[in-house]
Amino acid sequence: MTFYPSLLEQTSEARAYLLSAPMIQRCFAGDFTLDHYVGFLQQAYHHVKHTLPLLMSVGALLPESKEWLREAVAEYIEEELGHQEWVLNDIAACGYDKEQARRSEPAFATELMVAYAYDSVRRVNPLAFFGMVLVLEGTSIALAERAASTIAGKLQLPRKAFSYLNSHGALDQDHIKFFESLMNRITDPAEQAVIVHAARRFYHLYGDIFRSLEQPHGLHQLELLA
Repeated sequence: MTFYPSLLEQTSEARAYLLSAPMIQRCFAGDFTLDHYVGFLQQAYHHVKHTLPLLMSVGALLPESKEWLREAVAEYIEEELGHQEWVLNDIAACGYDKEQARRSEPAFATELMVAYAYDSVRRVNPLAFFGMVLVLEGTSIALAERAASTIAGKLQLPRKAFSYLNSHGALDQDHIKFFESLMNRITDPAEQAVIVHAARRFYHLYGDIFRSLEQPHGLHQLELLA
């Protein structure tokens, strides 16, 4: 078995923890409010804005023997430019203050996930970042476009309120194929173990972000939506 299917198999239990988050279940049951969606976007901003710095750290820390992976990281960097601004623009399209969102503090669960990402990349092994890639992009494929359709249908929000979800649902289809090809080139068992361990942790950490969305986001609504 190549590494990618093994990675999926070894992380299935942790993935189930994420997908069982009550807010994910509530989303697809239609049991949510505008505040829940805005809260999700606020937390998305607080981790998405770290994607580029993390990728840059990964690229800098990879050894020369992983030059092929450094080149892939450079491609990721180019494609991830500005995504945090998409999230803020979605918040504005929902009628909330995006600059307040920019200045806001992340939820504890979000702060923990970001801190773990930096720590694992810099202290343990830069390959740990690819555990995060599996979790975030794999979840986007499974949930993003379907969630956007469900939320739009219930809340009657404009299409411009879903640039982050809609783009990631489609974009990550290509990303995950690219990711699969990269992971299948990782043949060292110790390196594979680093990625598996990190993915399990990120599934739990990301799941806890969804579990935090019951808390008020604290953002001000600027105008009534038409």
